[in-house]
Amino acid sequence: MQQHVGDARTDHGHRREFELGDDEFRFLAAFMSRETGIVLSAHKRQMVCGRLVKRLRALGMRSFTEYVDLLQGPGATAEVENLVNAITTNITNFFREPHHFDFLKSEVLAPRVTERPRRPRIRIWSAGCSSGEEPYSIAMTMADVLKPGEGWDALILATDIDTNMLRRAEAGIYPVEALKHIPETYRKRFVRRFPGDAERIQMADELRHMIRFRRLNLHDNWPMKGTFDAIFCRNVAIYFDKPTQRKLFNRYADYLNIGGMLYLGHAESLIGVTDRFEVADKTVYRRIK
Repeated sequence: MQQHVGDARTDHGHRREFELGDDEFRFLAAFMSRETGIVLSAHKRQMVCGRLVKRLRALGMRSFTEYVDLLQGPGATAEVENLVNAITTNITNFFREPHHFDFLKSEVLAPRVTERPRRPRIRIWSAGCSSGEEPYSIAMTMADVLKPGEGWDALILATDIDTNMLRRAEAGIYPVEALKHIPETYRKRFVRRFPGDAERIQMADELRHMIRFRRLNLHDNWPMKGTFDAIFCRNVAIYFDKPTQRKLFNRYADYLNIGGMLYLGHAESLIGVTDRFEVADKTVYRRIK
């Protein structure tokens, strides 16, 4: 995900000012697990403390005890989004794991074009889309393969739990250094210089029109009605325990067409988790039942 629970260095001054006690950390870990499925192990404690300091200050609180009281009271629902945004970090770039996009092009999209279906429709889901580099990479790959004039109904659903990241993703504006991860042929066609700012770039409208950005907690109910040809869920499940992973991957199977592809991160695997997929490529799995 693109979304990660990070281990960023913590400001030691913050730790002296706000002490995160055993009881408070256990509560926060249980709360995050229940609300998002994210597991906060004991070694994340100082990271959690450092990440939440700004939030406590913004609320005018003087202790984690006050924050726990908020999460146990009627204001909990409204605070969940802020808590998640503070705890999660997002590490991603364009065309991360390049072989995934090569496989998408040759084994998912190109065969669909060759089939010439009566209803030329493609649906791909980027689950845990972070700041948007993944769905834009998918969109570039799709736009390169699908032939103009053939009436393709091609859409990408891009979801994340972090509303700050979704706002950045929807804008499609990135630092110019991001260009180094985008193939040269795609740069010319799909990337624009941001007006009046040589340090930023923006994704072309052609790509932005192909993507629908939405907030979604994977732990909650999913509102989507149809099924997908492919789902990208990379570097997300490593922060869930095995029962949560099993439930998640089986839900993904329900939302994939038979033969549809599930893309995982390089450290993730379906071995011993679900039997509804077979290995199609390196960290790519095909739904078989």
